[in-house]
Amino acid sequence: MRLLLDTHVFLWFLADARELTKEARREIEGAEEVCVSAASIWEIAIKAALGKLEIDVSHAHAGIEASGFVELPVRAAHAAAVAGLPAHHRDPFDRLLVAQATTEPLGLLTADRALAPYSSLVRLV
Repeated sequence: MRLLLDTHVFLWFLADARELTKEARREIEGAEEVCVSAASIWEIAIKAALGKLEIDVSHAHAGIEASGFVELPVRAAHAAAVAGLPAHHRDPFDRLLVAQATTEPLGLLTADRALAPYSSLVRLV
């Protein structure tokens, strides 16, 4: 299966954080392809600038390739797909990730239960 990591899952993977379950780590490591959205790096940059995250954005960006993941650019089709999403969740970054997952298609690995109603592609960790 091809996966798209939600921002927090990507950060947990980079930090080898205990929040990332063994099952989720196995799923990531066994995936055919693992993607990280450019939108996640944008989200990290914004939250770091606001003091909500302590991370060097260049480290996060470099972590995509260092982890063997694929950078997923934000395309016009992804942005347009956001318009068709129901209002289950208001976070614009999460909505874009859902749109990317459904457009590509990719399994979206997340701990955010509010994303589950969007699609069977949303996989909770």
